[in-house]
Amino acid sequence: MTRVLLTAFEPYDRWTENSSWLALIELTQWYDGQADLTTRRYPVDLTLMSVQLKKDLQDDYDFAIHLGQSPGATLIKLEAIGLNVRSDGTPLLKDAPAAYQSTLPLPRCRDALVEAGIPCEVSHHAGTYLCNAALYLSQYYSHSFAMKTQSVFVHLPLSPAQAARDADRLPSMSTPMVSAALAMIIENMSGQ
Repeated sequence: MTRVLLTAFEPYDRWTENSSWLALIELTQWYDGQADLTTRRYPVDLTLMSVQLKKDLQDDYDFAIHLGQSPGATLIKLEAIGLNVRSDGTPLLKDAPAAYQSTLPLPRCRDALVEAGIPCEVSHHAGTYLCNAALYLSQYYSHSFAMKTQSVFVHLPLSPAQAARDADRLPSMSTPMVSAALAMIIENMSGQ
């Protein structure tokens, strides 16, 4: 059985909910696929997230799928590259590779979602904030400890309830649609 670590983030800043956690909870309420899912909610704090991620990856999962919300996003973004950089331009880790590229079949996942009517694209890096750090560190730890875990980061739009409560009226995607997309991503990766 394929073992998957599925992570999301807690609320932060003005967001009283996080669409990544909402989608993860929704998925676990109905998912009955072939993969064995282990879920985690990480703090929006680089040091605490890094420590927890390093500990979680010691279980040597087949895949680590990290989720994060992206206010303003109009579609699901499959992030291909984790960069060794913080938002201030300094490296996440000294004397470590500049980047890691996901080896997962992201174009195939994107095509499956688009075919199902779910807006999605492959994006070439996850920015320079905590989402990027989760992807980079996940790949770094897996490589450093010779684990089989392959990682990806998935950026998600806000949920409709989040968008409705926010004065900026940002785009959103329904949580059931996002959780269906996550199930499809898991199944596509499990069947590579």
